[in-house]
Amino acid sequence: MTRGMTGGVSREMSSPARIAPGSDADGSADTLDNVTTGPEVAAFFDFDGTVIDGFSAVVFQWDRIRHLRMSPAELGRLLLLVPPLVIGRADTADIITSALAGLQGHSEEELAEQGERLFADQLARLVYPEARARIAAHQARGHTVVLASSAVHFQVDAFARDLGIEHVLCTAIESTPDGVLTGQVVGPLLREAAKATAVRAFAERRGIDLNASFAYANGEEDIPFLQAVGHPYAINPGSGLAAAAAKEGWPVQRYASRRGFDLGRTVRTGAGYGSMLLAGGVGAAVGLLNRSRRQGINTMTSVAPDLALALTGVTLRVQGEEHLWLSRPAVFIANHQSPADVLVLAGLLRRDFTGVAKKELGRHPVLGPLGRLAQVVFIDRTDSERAIADLGGAVDKLRDGVSIIVLPEGTRSPTPQPGPFKKGAFHIALQAGVPIVPIVICNSGDVMWRNARTIRPGTVDVVVHPPISTDHWQVATLDERVRQIRQLYLDTLRTVPAFPQVPEGHGTAAGRSGW
Repeated sequence: MTRGMTGGVSREMSSPARIAPGSDADGSADTLDNVTTGPEVAAFFDFDGTVIDGFSAVVFQWDRIRHLRMSPAELGRLLLLVPPLVIGRADTADIITSALAGLQGHSEEELAEQGERLFADQLARLVYPEARARIAAHQARGHTVVLASSAVHFQVDAFARDLGIEHVLCTAIESTPDGVLTGQVVGPLLREAAKATAVRAFAERRGIDLNASFAYANGEEDIPFLQAVGHPYAINPGSGLAAAAAKEGWPVQRYASRRGFDLGRTVRTGAGYGSMLLAGGVGAAVGLLNRSRRQGINTMTSVAPDLALALTGVTLRVQGEEHLWLSRPAVFIANHQSPADVLVLAGLLRRDFTGVAKKELGRHPVLGPLGRLAQVVFIDRTDSERAIADLGGAVDKLRDGVSIIVLPEGTRSPTPQPGPFKKGAFHIALQAGVPIVPIVICNSGDVMWRNARTIRPGTVDVVVHPPISTDHWQVATLDERVRQIRQLYLDTLRTVPAFPQVPEGHGTAAGRSGW
């Protein structure tokens, strides 16, 4: 990625069939199937309010206040802007300029670290699934995808990397040769007419056909930006942009909010957890009556996920479900985005399995007791010798005919992109002489983000790959095997179609369906 000074910062790593204007589309009404492919067509996405549900600058500023990184003078300047903001007379440019001026003396490295931390801890959950799907659809057609925002680079870089967006146009902020910010903006703020100018300059540099290109934005200030392309889209528009969209015949797309408390969702989630405890009790009773712990466990794992998924309004849409049954026992591995992954995997495997989980999960008020009942192997990740000994217990279960689920990332990812894979699952499979079955969970974070407490209704898409034999594996080449299998996850997540989520309040019935 390289810096450019025209219209902000550019971090750069024949006409299509016209899409008929729509009104209040659900985010999937047109699929881009009939548009021209290739890099000469661009898709420009506004960031705040369009790609994410909210404003990243607010989160950044609050984080600086909370961690006492904002001087009293800077805090005072911001407080002076509150009254005009409340009565609707605040100049957004003044707010942005004041906020950037407060960064004087801070290092670029410090703010880049803050951006990465806030992305993982708070902001990644705000990405609209519909926006992620739309970006992926453009990428699948070879279009040049660009983030265009009045934000500065440390607010958007982590998002661009995660979404696979190579090009970012944003407001440039000045720094000294040793990387200390001066608080001054280089060139104009990338908003209103300046954003449209930056888009045209980018198109000229890259040979982009703007008449064939797309733009997405949510605010009235982005009307010039939308007018710069042949295919503008208004996303969750306010009254000003909605009026302009109606006048110009621009399609309108509504994306479901990612924020706020929802009583119905809370009740559903509580009912889902309660049903799991009920199913655990039924399983324990079956096991005692029939004097078979395995039969009791199988009863629980067959009933609990179906009840919980139905009550929370989550549907599983599965490709390759037959691969779950081709070779058992096996080590099933899955990427890990969400607390809901436990339900998803249990709903897939049904019987004759247990799992390997971190010791901390044993303290969960619902999953802990159920895990102990299901003979889950809890691993103390702080004690490597104890962890190795515990993994030996997983090998014994495989030799007894019980499959094992392992989440090789070891922790939940803030987005669908998987983190590094640890080798424990692969050692287990090698020692037990059983195959590995990769399960790719495409979007469970959309129904329950990694730090969320409630589950929202929606569809989770899953791809199950064929079993991978470990018969000829060797410890010496295990690192390469792990790398290859993780690449399988990356390739699958990049190529599997992304399905729009069911809007809030319109959950589907629980179940599984093929593609």
